[in-house]
Amino acid sequence: MAQAATASHAYTISPARTVEKLRSLLLWMTGFSGAFVFTEPSPYEIFAAAAIFFFFATGLSIRRGHLPLLAILIVYCFGATIAVIPVVSEPKTAMWVTISWFMAATALFYACVIAEDTERRLNILMSGYMAAAIVASLVAVLAYFHAIPGADSFLLYGRAKGTFNDPNVIGPFLVLPGLLAIHRALSFRLKDLVIGGTQVSIIVIALLLSFSRGAWGHFAASAAIFIGLLFVVSTDARERTRIVGATIAGVGLLALILVALLSMKGVGSLFTERATLEQSYDMGQLGRFGRHILGFELALDTPWGLGPFQFAKRFPEDPHNVYLNSFMTGGWMGGLAYPLLVLMTLWAGLKGALRATPWRPVLLATWATFIGVVGEGAIIDTDHWRHFWLLAGVLWGGAVAASRYRVEIPRISPTKDPEPGLASLQRTDRITIVRPLSERGAARLAH
Repeated sequence: MAQAATASHAYTISPARTVEKLRSLLLWMTGFSGAFVFTEPSPYEIFAAAAIFFFFATGLSIRRGHLPLLAILIVYCFGATIAVIPVVSEPKTAMWVTISWFMAATALFYACVIAEDTERRLNILMSGYMAAAIVASLVAVLAYFHAIPGADSFLLYGRAKGTFNDPNVIGPFLVLPGLLAIHRALSFRLKDLVIGGTQVSIIVIALLLSFSRGAWGHFAASAAIFIGLLFVVSTDARERTRIVGATIAGVGLLALILVALLSMKGVGSLFTERATLEQSYDMGQLGRFGRHILGFELALDTPWGLGPFQFAKRFPEDPHNVYLNSFMTGGWMGGLAYPLLVLMTLWAGLKGALRATPWRPVLLATWATFIGVVGEGAIIDTDHWRHFWLLAGVLWGGAVAASRYRVEIPRISPTKDPEPGLASLQRTDRITIVRPLSERGAARLAH
């Protein structure tokens, strides 16, 4: 009888375990596939669509904290849908709007996924993202030095683009993994120091060889913000000293890498050319910044927008400004919704990241990266960058999880025995709101 009961119990829990394993696999593959965009649809679209379907089919909740995100995403995409109507018969316009809806759906998906079982799912997602970053970086570096067959396929105008279609995209994609590698190295455990140091070195070399000015500034700003936040939230004087010391050592290592690269043939001249703040295509009335001024003036006269790909028919190039592009492709509705989405995400993400939770370092790195992305949006169109929506979703999910992490234990009187139905709540891994906890204290209470 005992053996039969055991077998029956194993049978009943097996489907749940199988479902969770499939969920974990899909989540990891979605993070990993984000670096491969050679085809349309890309592997990312396939795995993300499969993950969205499977997670919601097997039970994924949209919580109250997700509703502001859902509302602003609908407004933003609805603006693009209205704007495309006059030009819907033109090639790729309808597909552009469809992709916009899909990207928005991925943001909501990540927000819902990360809001539950947060620490484990964040580790899975970021593990896949890190693996993708290392593969993309290695391909970019090896291709730049023509150390792999077909190296020219991974270059564009002499710049490393790796497994991406554009050197200006691979750099920003690598920022978050770079920050996570920095945090790992800051642990000062020998294994983590070696692995984290190796990861960040590979990523930084690939980022430099992309020769993307925006990506360089993005990484520098995000790294400074991240390290500053780690210093601020730390309550241990020794840990703060380690952060300062490691930062100085890291800057020194970066300088050595830069000197070594600049000494190589062809790298120094292209670096000098790309490091110039103002390029010829930036200047003039119809240059990048001139187009921004004229474009915003045009936006005042086009409340319904122009639709996708219409701006380049009136000007020499695309807007290269995501905030202007949101007005051009979504009218006033989309143009106002997009910056509002950015501001809401920054606010919600910062509140969640500053709370003492075991996953706070990941949220701090994500928030610092998101700051860089929205800043870079002033000089490039980032609205269809897959990792932009991933960052936004992770910040919203982390914020929802952080708020629940601190309030979910009911107050049970110590003088009374708990009701049988509440017994399991005493073993929960949530903590009460008593006082702000350090990261170490929160982690200790979580296990």
